[in-house]
Amino acid sequence: MAVSKFPTLLNRSKVGLEPVHIAQRSVILGHSLEGRLRPRYYAMKFLKENGLLKRDSSYYTVFKESDMAFKKKFIHPHKEAAPHLEKDYDAACKGEVPTNFRFT
Repeated sequence: MAVSKFPTLLNRSKVGLEPVHIAQRSVILGHSLEGRLRPRYYAMKFLKENGLLKRDSSYYTVFKESDMAFKKKFIHPHKEAAPHLEKDYDAACKGEVPTNFRFT
C-alpha cells in the first residue's frame, strides 16, 4: 500500500538493495530499517569484506531469519575470528553505533 501511494519509496533504500529486489520481496518493508535491516546489512558486509563468508546469501534470506537463527547462522560461527561481532550487532540493533565494525 505504501509503495502504491509513494512509489519512490523504493528509491530510498539505504541498505544497498535495488528497488526491484525490494518490490519482489515486499516482506522486507515490514522490518525495521534501524533495528533489523541495517544491523544485518553491516554484519554481512563486515563478514564479506573480511573474507569470513563461505558463500553469498541473498539479502532476503538474511533479513527473513529470526534473530536467534541469524546469529546462529552468521554471527556465532565467527566468534574466534571476530569476537566483537555479536556485541556490535546487538548494539546496532539498539540503534547504537558499533565501535568495532571495521571494513577493509
